[in-house]
Amino acid sequence: MNRLYYGDNLDVLRRHLDDQSVDLVYLDPPFNSNASYSVLFAERNGSQAASQIKAFEDTWRWDETAARACAETIEAGGKASEAMQAFRTFLGDSDMMAYLAMMAPRLIELRRVLKPTGSLYLHCDPTASHYLKMLLDAVFGAQQFRNEVIWKRTTAHSSANRFAPVHDVVFFYARGKAPTWNAPREDYEEEYLNRYYKYDGGMPQEKRYREDLKGRAASDLWTDVNRINPVGNERLGYPTQKPEALLERMIDASSNEGDVVLDPFCGCGTTIAAALRLKRRWIGIDITSLAITLIRHRLANAFGGRAKYEVIGEPVSLPDAAKLAHDDPYQFQWWALGLVGARPVEQKKGADRGIDGRIYFHEGTAEKTKQIILSVKAGHVTVAHLRDLRGVLDREKAEMGVLLCMEEPTAPMRKEAANAGFYISPWGKHPRLQILAVEDLHYPGLRPRTAGGLE
Repeated sequence: MNRLYYGDNLDVLRRHLDDQSVDLVYLDPPFNSNASYSVLFAERNGSQAASQIKAFEDTWRWDETAARACAETIEAGGKASEAMQAFRTFLGDSDMMAYLAMMAPRLIELRRVLKPTGSLYLHCDPTASHYLKMLLDAVFGAQQFRNEVIWKRTTAHSSANRFAPVHDVVFFYARGKAPTWNAPREDYEEEYLNRYYKYDGGMPQEKRYREDLKGRAASDLWTDVNRINPVGNERLGYPTQKPEALLERMIDASSNEGDVVLDPFCGCGTTIAAALRLKRRWIGIDITSLAITLIRHRLANAFGGRAKYEVIGEPVSLPDAAKLAHDDPYQFQWWALGLVGARPVEQKKGADRGIDGRIYFHEGTAEKTKQIILSVKAGHVTVAHLRDLRGVLDREKAEMGVLLCMEEPTAPMRKEAANAGFYISPWGKHPRLQILAVEDLHYPGLRPRTAGGLE
């Protein structure tokens, strides 16, 4: 049942997920918590066009799409409608209102897909937590609130004119009256162990040993889960990445082996990885091809062939790929890199210096890391693009360079690539500069015109 959806999670939830089909939901909805309150609560005129929400541009704007979402929730009636009307009066046409307007229908759908024994964990920071708590009360019912978990994600640091912000908030809600609950335990503090388990003596009493302790009941204050080490193996470079240990605690507590775990904002796939390790089935949804590509890499590296899943929503025909290239070149870029197993280069738009992705490799037992540089072009391509890539190849001292493109390469482009020479490896002789059109790639659903693939 493991499924990875590329698309808007509201659309995916409504079209693909049945009522009461999910055991546990975790969501960490993107929000620009670094923006100032003056920006978050500024009025918007509502005329700007809606744009697709990007992985690294996680602001929500009051626009026509947000206004429609707000109106839809209000017109549906019920407690969620009453909450949105109150928010609208208080917040006006602000970005915070847009955030709540977009979250409301998604939370309604998430409650719909949860089983009666299911639970939802919503991860946020204090910028919007109080509004989200009111919205969750309206959608789930205040009586279904279980916990406000405080996660201390970092140590104290200087912060101008206020106490240092060091924690995130996780709201825990149940769908019904008897949710799955496995009574998680935490390790005892060393001070407690040293005080009560340093020796046995004095009056006769039952002997108790450290190794026999089950641990103390887990509290709603989590200080023992550290954020990801900047140089740790788990780090992927994704800006909102959470540690797997954090997700494992929630999954362990509120689901059992074989249960279905859903993350509708799955980002770089931490929930998915944790669910797999704990033998749960999973569903992930994300609106960016970058996230889907990162998750593919993460699962391949961590689980190899043991990670069995289906990807739904990505282009499965040449017309689909052409439409994506036309509508959203950046999504096409990330998707195309995924076709050849390349890692996207995390950067701001326009700052790629001619590099969209890289493939690292080693030869035999050699320790030196070598690389293939990739450049992706969604539109018209010319021989100038090959010459630029050749310059990047020389600058980076990379072994090979690949141009991925939607269009078929021209004869001058093929000639330019041929003139770049060859790279000799233990596996043979490879063109140093290669051109791959999407049509030539082996990819399920896309018709391969030639043998394709990196040579």
